[in-house]
Amino acid sequence: MKSLLRRLRAAVAPPTLPEATRTTLDEALPFLARLPAPRHERLHALVARFLADKAITPLQGLELDERQRLQLAGLACLPLLEFGAEGLRGWHQVLVYPGAFRVHRQHHDEDTGVVREWEDELAGEAWDQGPLVLSWDDVQADLAEPDAGYQLVVHEMAHKLDALDGAMDGTPPLPAAWQREWARDFQAAYEAFVARVDAGEETAIDPYAAEAPEEFFAVASEYHFSDPALLASEMPAVAAHLRRLYGDSPIPVQ
Repeated sequence: MKSLLRRLRAAVAPPTLPEATRTTLDEALPFLARLPAPRHERLHALVARFLADKAITPLQGLELDERQRLQLAGLACLPLLEFGAEGLRGWHQVLVYPGAFRVHRQHHDEDTGVVREWEDELAGEAWDQGPLVLSWDDVQADLAEPDAGYQLVVHEMAHKLDALDGAMDGTPPLPAAWQREWARDFQAAYEAFVARVDAGEETAIDPYAAEAPEEFFAVASEYHFSDPALLASEMPAVAAHLRRLYGDSPIPVQ
């Protein structure tokens, strides 16, 4: 019986990273050294889970070595340091293109019956219950300037968190009281930002955040992990919610 219990425990034991793999991950993402030890350890555990659960599939002749796969996994797990592995639920694959990729769009106007079709060129996409899709060139550009305000993998992971409650609306699953505060503060900040963009005002935050509430959340998440000082200056209430959701950014606030 004791032998059986040991085998059962082994069967359900969470995946772990070998020491050499941990070292490779930390070298691939040097800013992880800024994480306090408990959060650093948590990230290693999340990366192990990510690599066990997700297939990373390079496309169009792209090849990714172990270090590059660890970079992807580490960036994807940064937004989960406080949220936890539940943020990985509901999807199983990362598709990685060498660069920007094209997708076919179609929209049917129910009022007029007109169907409009067009092509979009994208750096990333996150499908509800589907794969995470990324441009490797853009991932590398973000790593070359980790404090420049852009973080593609975080942006798409924010969409994955957003979709967990069944609605892509800029609000991830939260306790009820916090969700009400989040909705109030994010809506106010979003409407104010859209008004500035519509008025033609130049903004410090990427104007793409005005596209929709879900994009506002995803773009703000990028700034939390790449330029938190700017986010705190421009949108203090939003920045406070994201610190609560994600924990402190490994990029220090100046």
